[in-house]
Amino acid sequence: SPAQKLVFNRVNGKRPQVLQQQVSAPEECYTLAHEENVRFIYEAWQQVEQQLDGSRSGESACGPVQYVEKSPNPGLKNFIPIDLEEWWAQQFLAKIENGS
Repeated sequence: SPAQKLVFNRVNGKRPQVLQQQVSAPEECYTLAHEENVRFIYEAWQQVEQQLDGSRSGESACGPVQYVEKSPNPGLKNFIPIDLEEWWAQQFLAKIENGS
């Protein structure tokens, strides 16, 4: 079989790196209820993103509101958020490389 590609989709606009790895993992089984829940959440989030985009361009006066802190905590001035997707990808690849 051809080598599988690992693709990590990023929400921050960076282009995902495509890595070629031969990975043999057991096939995951999902229940119908699980698939329905995932589909519901995905579709609902797509609607929220569309409404947010519409409100940014002035199309809609009501809809979801993105939270912005009015008075930021000065102790968090130098805070740098971690890219969880990047961290997870590094952990995942490290396990593959170490054979764990």
